[in-house]
Amino acid sequence: MILAKLYRNDTVLILIAIALGLTLGILRPELAVQMKPLSNAFLGVIGHAVPPVMFVLVASAVAAFGERGQKTRCAGRVMTYFLLMTALSLITGAGVGMLLTPGADTLSLPTSTIRPISDLPTAALTSLAHVIGHTVILPVLLAAFLFGLGLGCAGETGAPLRRGLDSAVGWLLKALRLVLKFAPLAAFGAMAYTVGRYGPASAWPLLKFVGTVYFACALFIVVVLGVAARLAGFGVFRLIAYIKAELCLVAFTGASVAALPGLIEKLERAGCAPRVVRLVLSTGYTFNLAGSNIYVTCAAVFLVQLAGVALDGSQLLVLLSIALLTSLGSTSAAGSAFLTLTATMAGLNLVPLEALGLLIGVERLMKCRSLTNVIGNTLACVVISAWSGVLDRAALREALAPRLQTAFPDTVAGKR
Repeated sequence: MILAKLYRNDTVLILIAIALGLTLGILRPELAVQMKPLSNAFLGVIGHAVPPVMFVLVASAVAAFGERGQKTRCAGRVMTYFLLMTALSLITGAGVGMLLTPGADTLSLPTSTIRPISDLPTAALTSLAHVIGHTVILPVLLAAFLFGLGLGCAGETGAPLRRGLDSAVGWLLKALRLVLKFAPLAAFGAMAYTVGRYGPASAWPLLKFVGTVYFACALFIVVVLGVAARLAGFGVFRLIAYIKAELCLVAFTGASVAALPGLIEKLERAGCAPRVVRLVLSTGYTFNLAGSNIYVTCAAVFLVQLAGVALDGSQLLVLLSIALLTSLGSTSAAGSAFLTLTATMAGLNLVPLEALGLLIGVERLMKCRSLTNVIGNTLACVVISAWSGVLDRAALREALAPRLQTAFPDTVAGKR
């Protein structure tokens, strides 16, 4: 009986898979390295599922909003919140990198000619074009938004199609849950490969860099997201505890999208309006990736430090400006943050792009990146629902914890 319950518990299965992968990586590293295709295949399937899932979620969410003014107001709140969080996450990554100096152990990296500040527009546009040229998410989101906008304005004529979109959301999420049944196998492959390939003998500067990124993400969650949650009337750590199963899934598989079905279900149960949840989560997986942003600016500072270049205020401003634009092309797909970093460094032009190869070895250790992305987007759903007056606080109190009841008013701010 107990074994049957454990078998049905996805988190337990993933933990067992992680333990087996760790054991294989230690005992048979040469065999463990060959397990990499297991995780790559899983991430590949998840990556191909992202465009259709995002299209349906965004289109159905935009179409579900009432009159045009309501759509405009909600979209304005979403983009304002996303831009603020993007700016704060980029500043956090660069600031922590400058403070902790993980690249102080200078290597003999050749430096390029420093780009003058007057070249910033050209550098930024070139970097942004590089990212957009390698991703289909932005065109998909634009098409979905326009389609949903037109469908919402169609009135009764578009009602059957809107109902069809809502049904498609359910079917797509069911299909995604079916794919997630293979998550333990992917977690086994990822852990076995990581331990077998790199082991405990990573280079000291790289270990310091990994620690710096983890610290920056933790600082962002505690300070920035903590303040945002408190302004909305609850504690961020209770929200994190509420979605711990989804965070475990993301941590052990490396796929942020893997948490999407569970997050949608839990956030709607916690009192967030379904249309807000769909719109915020789907767009947030491109425009609100705080963890990826922290990684990009922290890695850029790290590589510049390794090259022995001292960033002054104007160069740091160039870095943040370019990263702000290139972050528009980020996605939650595996490897997207590294692509964004490449585009950012190409625009910054302080170190050769070949230096980015140093970071490939620790790519799979950056679990904090995906976890921060998921936590940030989950919080965004609650905060924007509260901001829009459609958050059922009674449901939120019940979902998070009984002991948090005193943190909320007795009345319900809004109904779904």
